[in-house]
Amino acid sequence: MDEHVERSLVIGPDDHIPTGEATLLGLQHVLAMDVYVPPIVLAGLLSMGAADTSGLLQSTFLAAGVGTILQTAVFMRMPMSQGPSFVPLTAAAGIVLASGGLKGGGMATLIGSMVVGAIILVLLGMSGVFQKIINRLVPAVVGGTIITCVGLSLIPSALNSDIFEASGNIYQNIELASVTALIMLVCVGISIRFPRVQKIFRTGSIVIALLCGALMSASMGRFDWKTVADAPWFSLPQRTIFHWGINFNLTSILTFVILYAIITTETTGTWFAMGAVTNHKITNQQWNRGIIGEGLSCLFAGLCGTTPVTGYSTNAGVVSITGVASKRVFIAAGGWFVVLGFFSKLSAFITAIPEPVIGGVFALITVTIMLNGLNVIRGIKTSDADLYIIGLPIILTLAIILLPTHLTNHAPQMVQYLLGSPIAVAALAAIILNLLMPRHQ
Repeated sequence: MDEHVERSLVIGPDDHIPTGEATLLGLQHVLAMDVYVPPIVLAGLLSMGAADTSGLLQSTFLAAGVGTILQTAVFMRMPMSQGPSFVPLTAAAGIVLASGGLKGGGMATLIGSMVVGAIILVLLGMSGVFQKIINRLVPAVVGGTIITCVGLSLIPSALNSDIFEASGNIYQNIELASVTALIMLVCVGISIRFPRVQKIFRTGSIVIALLCGALMSASMGRFDWKTVADAPWFSLPQRTIFHWGINFNLTSILTFVILYAIITTETTGTWFAMGAVTNHKITNQQWNRGIIGEGLSCLFAGLCGTTPVTGYSTNAGVVSITGVASKRVFIAAGGWFVVLGFFSKLSAFITAIPEPVIGGVFALITVTIMLNGLNVIRGIKTSDADLYIIGLPIILTLAIILLPTHLTNHAPQMVQYLLGSPIAVAALAAIILNLLMPRHQ
């Protein structure tokens, strides 16, 4: 293992860690992931009622948990969390509405499309083709660029969606986010200044910051205690394939095949990011197993009645900040998600934490992901061609983030799906430039 990584990781991927400690640190990953946001966005797009929204949330938590355990323990065998992607949300809502809506078989058509696309991903991994594609198209300079763009693309979401454009008073939002971020920085600073307490203040920095932010929000009257009080303690997921049914529509299936290609490009960036943080070179077998695990995660999500759950890039940043890369911690995080899928009271408590509190931590996490990508690039001897392979994807990432909405809305539907994922566009640009740019012999 690289000496720098040895110093930066407090707990390595295969290090032993007590079950109780792993359980607590796993909760930290769950708190740092805004897993509940995509299902809430989709529920809003489909005008779902309270029962359907609650069912969608439960299904998402359950699918994220099962997917996380599958990838970390069985398939990818790296510290890896799964969560719902934002990329397919508008397409998913469009398919439901075009196929009769919630009560007219629309969700059944959506489930059928996701199931077929997920099976294709599994077959791709089983064929052994995926690792050959990666080895040919994604050398280190492209991988480092993709990681950089992953972090860069998440920064506006952390600042805008979670802070500046979040519900509530904007000044309070900024105050909550700033205090939460500051507390996390203080915890990390204490761990650096006093190594003896590193295990408490560094590994637990995110949990400490989020709890302090939640307490501060409660003192402002910003914590929604009523939602927590009204939620039942226990309930089974109700809005699965057994409730909605399943239908197959060729146009919808083709749409999701394209979406899965985009999502897979994003996930590849996430895997590169985690590999860079843990200084682990992903093997050919892991690439293929990982895409099988990705397909099975998405298949289970479809059967649960929610959108695809894919590799979540946030966790690479969490590992960078806390220094905890234990696979046992990630399996524990998967267990927490499964618990959230059944225990509605705990789920309601986590979703009641105000967005700015999450945003304060999330903003720092996204920066660490970007810096990990730049560290990968820094270790490469670059040529003149590499400068453009690195630079243009970064420009495209910013351009798509800043692209006015009215321009995006007038683009063809398939282009809109692609523009919904700056990471996918950046990755494709880096791959194409790497293939086309001339090299000095």
